Parts: sequence; structure tokens; C-alpha cells
Amino acid sequence: MPLIDLLLPKMGESIMEATILKWHKKVGEAVKKDEIVLEIATDKVDSEVPSVAEGIISEILYHENDVVAVGAVIARIQNSKLGNTENRSAEIKTALPVIIEDKQKEATVAALKNTNHKYFYSPAVLQLAATENIGMQELGKISGTGNEGRISKKDILAYLKKRNTVIPNVANPDDKNKTITSFQKEAIPSDSNIEIVEMDRMRKLIANHMVRSKATAPHVTSFTEADVTNMVQWRLKVKSAFEKKHAEKITFTPIFIEAVVQAIKKFPMINASVDGNHIIIKKDINIGMATALPSGSLIVPVIKNADNKNMIGLVKEVNRLANNARNNTLLPDATQGGTFTLTNVGTFGSLMGTPIINQPQVAILAVGAIKKRPVVIETDQGDMIAIRHIMYLSLSYDHRIVDGSLGASFLTEVAKQLEKFDNNREI
Repeated sequence: MPLIDLLLPKMGESIMEATILKWHKKVGEAVKKDEIVLEIATDKVDSEVPSVAEGIISEILYHENDVVAVGAVIARIQNSKLGNTENRSAEIKTALPVIIEDKQKEATVAALKNTNHKYFYSPAVLQLAATENIGMQELGKISGTGNEGRISKKDILAYLKKRNTVIPNVANPDDKNKTITSFQKEAIPSDSNIEIVEMDRMRKLIANHMVRSKATAPHVTSFTEADVTNMVQWRLKVKSAFEKKHAEKITFTPIFIEAVVQAIKKFPMINASVDGNHIIIKKDINIGMATALPSGSLIVPVIKNADNKNMIGLVKEVNRLANNARNNTLLPDATQGGTFTLTNVGTFGSLMGTPIINQPQVAILAVGAIKKRPVVIETDQGDMIAIRHIMYLSLSYDHRIVDGSLGASFLTEVAKQLEKFDNNREI
């Protein structure tokens, strides 16, 4: 009977490999077409891989926790419904490897553009580095023995064995046998009244991503405030009718995204990334929205081509992505391609924040909690004190290409867009 190869599927332009989390099938078990065979994880999102055909699992080529390249054969299915087809796997292999080979070449070229190509790390290497508290600066000093000098897990393990260094105790020169490590880890007495919790996979990935961002981009944060009274009053006025008419709840997030889109159109350099000495200005406006998961972790699904959506379209897309994120049903591609990120720190009561840039983007906007405050307003009768809905906004940006004038101007424009919101707007 012919065999069908089950390949690790393509999961986005920048994803080259994934980690196998769990097999749902064993060798010898029957499987139906589109039935889930295994769960995988990338550095962006977890996903499920369905069977491409009905048959019997004849071979499983990788174990749980193995890191596998996109396009690799991960299992084989024995199928009796393909007639005299010599090997269905040949058909499946013909197209995808070409794509994989092109992507691998692109990744290699991108890595070699850096004068030190060791900085192209696999998710497995990054996860081990995060687990062992190895920062990006220290990671860059490790010699790699892999192809093109890439660092492997073996290189990190060898480095860890040598990281303990014997040096004299400066406080006591006579004590020359004092052993310390490059990182001073907290000494925990055995009788301490504490609980030690192991980071889960998602938390390790987030930790590493944040460290890498701070090491890559010099962060600057600017602040402003906005009188969003019109926006608040409009939402309060229309939310019931909006839900009845469109079967969707309207939150502030799509309104924030609409304001960001308008500001990006005026200041397109914010919608960019850095590649060595080149600035890549993105023509598509894809807005990532930081979303808290029930586990406490964070994920950033992306609203693609947000500039082509009206308010109703933004509301539907925001709700769809947020629900999928919370239900762990996001597809890998849903977190790819973002050009700018919005995070609502006000959801949990914070007035403002200094968010870390979501690489390879160059800016991220944080919106704080909306509070009623007495403020001075200008009227035809002169200055008056009134109770208004006020919120703080903060923009963290990559100072390599975004100077203070551009960052502040963009942030001010977002505030202006929110302040001039038409509270008579039709739904």
C-alpha cells in the first residue's frame, strides 16, 4: 500500500521551524483525513496539524519536544485508497520543498547581512538561553559550531560548563578559591518559606523576546494626554444599538486602532523596520493588538490591512482575534506581519506604561485607563473648569530611526484623532 508523507506545514513568512508539543496518534493507529495528529508550537503561537489523508500511522519520525524544520516529513500514513499511485508523497514533496529552500536561502542571506551571523538563533537555542538566564549580549559571545557558525544547544551546554570561573575574592584577596558565576543567582535557603514556579514555554518565549528587543533597539518613550470625552459619550450612546444591529460588542480598541491608522498615514516612518543600515517602510498597515490570555501570558494577533477597514470591520476583526486568542484557536499566520502594535494597559487599571517594542517593528503605543478629571477648557465665555474623560498615551520607539520630534509628533496626532472624534457619528 502507498505511503503518504505528513509534512510540517508552512506557518507564516518568517517561521522556519516548530517544536512538537504532543502526538495525538501512535504508530499503528487509524486516522481520518483532517483529524488532528499532533500539536506544534512556534515562537508565536501553538497550532494543530491535521492528517492529509485517511489511513494508518505507519511511522513517526520525531519525538515530542523535537525542533523540526518547516517542510520536513514528520510522519507517514499508510493509505489503501490511492489505487496504483506509486507514492503520493512524491506529489506532496514537489512543491513545498521549493518554497522551503527559498525561505531558507532568504533566512541565510538575512543572517549574513549582520557582520556577526551568530545572531540568527533557533527557537530551541533561544528557549535554552532564557531558561539558563543567558542574555542576548552574552549569547552573542558564544562560539557556534553549527553551519555558518550558528549556535546550537550543544554549544550552549558546553558554554554553561565553562561559565563558572575561579577568581580571587576582591573583598578578601587571600581567598583565592572563591567561585562565582557570570550571573549572580539568588541563594535560596532550604528552609525558606517560598514557592518556586517553573516558567512555562510561552513565558520563556516572551521573556526572551523582551530581552532581545531591549538589546536590539534603544528605547525612548514619549507621553501625552487626550480628552476623549466625545469618544466615551459616543460609545455609551451607541453600544446597545450597535450590538443589536451588527451582533458585535463595541469596545474602545477599534477606535484606538482607527486613530493609529490615521496617524500612520501622516507619519509613515513609524510604520517601518530596520535592516542593518536600511530603513524598510511598510506600505501595508497591519496593527498588532496585545491580548492577555487566561493563563496570564500575552499574545499579539494582527489586524491585516487595518487601513482598508471601516469601524464595523475593525470591531468584527478585533472581537474575532481576541476571542480566538482567549480560546487558543489562533492560526499561526494570525500573529504574523504586524507593522505597529497597540497595547491597552488601561484594561487592568494602569494610567500609563512604557511598553517594549515588538520586534522588528519600531514603535508601540500604550493607552491607559480613562478617568474623569477636572480640567480647564476654553469656551466662548472664557476658560472654565469641567469634568472630562482624560487618558494618557505613551509611545515607545526605536531611537535608531525614530527621533524625538517624529515620535512626539506621531503621538500628538493620535491624541488629536481621539479628541476630535465625532460623537454624532452614525453606526
